[in-house]
Amino acid sequence: MSPATPDPKSGGAALELLVHGVGGATAADMLDDPRTVRVTGDRTAAMHRRRDDVDAEEHPERYAERPVPEAYCWSNLTSGNGARALWLLLLPFMVANLAHWMRPPAQGRARLVRLYGVIVRLVALTLTVLLTAAACEVALDLTAWQCAGSAPCAGQRSWLGFLSAERGGWWSQPGRRLALAAVVPTALVGLLWYLSNRTWSAYEAQRPPTGYEMEPAPAPAADAADTEATDTEAADAAPATELRPALGRPGFWYGRRLVARLRAAHTAAGFLTVAAALATAAAGHDDRAPDGSLREALGWVVQGAITVLAVVVVVVVCRRGRSEYRLDLRIERALVSWLPATSLLLLALTALHTGWSRPGWASAGTLPGDALFGTLTLAQGGLVVALGVVALLLHRPHRDPRTALYGLGGPAVAMLACALGGVMSGGVAQRVADWLDGPGTPGTGEGLIIGPPVLLSWQASVIPVLLLLLLLPGALLVARTALASRRLRADVEADYGAGDPDPVRTGQIAAGRARAGLTDSAPLLVGVISGATLLLGAASVAGAWASGNVPGRAFDGAHPAIASTATAAQALGSWMIGFGFLLFVTWGRRAYKDPSARRTIGILWDVGTFWPRAAHPFAPPCYAERAVPDLTWRMSSWTRGTGGRLVISGHSQGSVLAAAAVWQLPPATRGRVALLTYGSPLERLYGRWFPAYFGPEALRGLNRTVHCWSNLHRATDPIGGPVRVAAEAGRPAADHPVLLDPVAYGRTREHPLPEPILGHSDYQADPAFATARSALLDRLPPALPRQRGNRPAGQGSSGRSSG
Repeated sequence: MSPATPDPKSGGAALELLVHGVGGATAADMLDDPRTVRVTGDRTAAMHRRRDDVDAEEHPERYAERPVPEAYCWSNLTSGNGARALWLLLLPFMVANLAHWMRPPAQGRARLVRLYGVIVRLVALTLTVLLTAAACEVALDLTAWQCAGSAPCAGQRSWLGFLSAERGGWWSQPGRRLALAAVVPTALVGLLWYLSNRTWSAYEAQRPPTGYEMEPAPAPAADAADTEATDTEAADAAPATELRPALGRPGFWYGRRLVARLRAAHTAAGFLTVAAALATAAAGHDDRAPDGSLREALGWVVQGAITVLAVVVVVVVCRRGRSEYRLDLRIERALVSWLPATSLLLLALTALHTGWSRPGWASAGTLPGDALFGTLTLAQGGLVVALGVVALLLHRPHRDPRTALYGLGGPAVAMLACALGGVMSGGVAQRVADWLDGPGTPGTGEGLIIGPPVLLSWQASVIPVLLLLLLLPGALLVARTALASRRLRADVEADYGAGDPDPVRTGQIAAGRARAGLTDSAPLLVGVISGATLLLGAASVAGAWASGNVPGRAFDGAHPAIASTATAAQALGSWMIGFGFLLFVTWGRRAYKDPSARRTIGILWDVGTFWPRAAHPFAPPCYAERAVPDLTWRMSSWTRGTGGRLVISGHSQGSVLAAAAVWQLPPATRGRVALLTYGSPLERLYGRWFPAYFGPEALRGLNRTVHCWSNLHRATDPIGGPVRVAAEAGRPAADHPVLLDPVAYGRTREHPLPEPILGHSDYQADPAFATARSALLDRLPPALPRQRGNRPAGQGSSGRSSG
């Protein structure tokens, strides 16, 4: 490796604040020194320095020719302890939350923006109901109703003996079996509430910094995010321009009030789903044998109360969005407390009513799950279509060819969230049904139980069809990559000026560049998967409702080829969805015990949980609500305390955190800060998929608001890329010329051994990194005179620990 370019030798005190990317990094690796000290922060997220640099502010003469390196390590926010493995249960919720932030930019269309947010929150609510309904299907229908009501099935499960209808015990009546089984889905909802409340206390409850000066942040109608009524009213009266983009608003990283309100509504929705399952089962018997008793009257009261509370839940979810233009410290404690508590009380009352003695009641057939799952599937499909219409209306006035799926990224991802929820729900139901049914196949009438709702079998059957449909775009991408690799050979040889080209070496580099370009094809794949899922989901509902039978039975009497295909699709789909569920459980169990596996899962959370929980309160928490204020405080306190220059240097996802933190800085501080990004997905991923927040105008504004910005990228990087911010008003373009990767084509005097193709990693090993950092520091204004005794925050003796 070539020697690093010398650091600037003028300008006074300087700090280089390093922020790592996905997957995490240790302070020792970031600082290239095993002796590190935590100078401020805790075990979850902290700033680290080399031991020799701890007192750098007291000895500025030592650092006249180089900046003081300081590393911010935040990986424990997403992969810290074994409990994070439970977050795998929340994957559909996380994806639904992403859809909220994928809306197109809106110029003066506050009502459409609000409608977009309402629809996404309703989609998120259906996912909570779907997960709870799946737990009810397993515990109430398959176990308590079907297996415990079947002598052969209960006889093979000793733990079900006391519930068996054949024994005639106190628990043998169907209502009492169902009331007891309802503990399982109720406990699941309670677990989701606990996880959300625990992370809410650790993440959303952390106030962003307010101890330094901030300019007014009006709420312009130009881009009024999905805010509550008071913010919208302010937006209508505000000027058409704003001083900061969305990520710079005072309340953007403080969503405590919204999460608390949505958590109460979703918890209540879960309890009401369990209550509705119990009430529907009891009503099915009572309607067949009406006797005008108190029990029947109580049943009507219970059903009416469930309906009223369900309407209240929907109103709470739709009524208010986020408050971003101010720091909203309010909590609607009455709503947050009474809505879940009332729903739980109603669930207990419903369980008592269902467990009421009904001597003539016998469990036969299945509980009415087909109607619920079918209604949920249709509701999700209708909401996704409506979301697509709103997204197109928002995208139409500001069409940008770089925007993913022409503004339909949010609806497409919302559809994926519904598909993930369906796979998880159907997978657990199919797996439990296979286990209870013994050697039989659920739904064929040949086993110990009837099996899960017919619709779940149809949905499982379309999975092989979906995979077949994906073969075509997959084959096209492979062919296109191969052609691109061949076409890029000439560019590679021209870039390196290879006088005597090596075909193998050229092919390796060209293939690396071609594979990196696959990232830009992600919108195509997401669009195909989402569109196919929507159509196949509608077809599965139609098939289940039209035939009333599983696919293997629905085509009895048809042409042998069609019948055998349907049977094979059902068997293969059931196996695949069950295998997927087992793989999911195995992955979660391994992640709970193995820190390295947990770190791998943490990469998924690094990308998916950057955004605040604006749609689903049970999604994994937003780590940026801790990381962005940390970085903002550090930059503000250091520049104010020393008067020095600062370069915030972010790799990969760290560059996104760095940009968000810079947007939050006061103007005086931004004037002393330079931004260095490398391997950055700011435009390539975030700009395309989240155009309202990282679109072209937002990135151009970032370049104007920070003192100077340089972005390093490679053609072989599958994640990072150019930010596409051109030079304007005396400011140079943000993008550095594309770095060569590898740094040398063949063996040279400086590189006697072949240099590796680094792709997304090790940008600091490239000499261009030190050159860019030095250039940024030289462009910053000189350090201000430092007052005696003025020590920057975080440099006291307390809180230090060796790394």
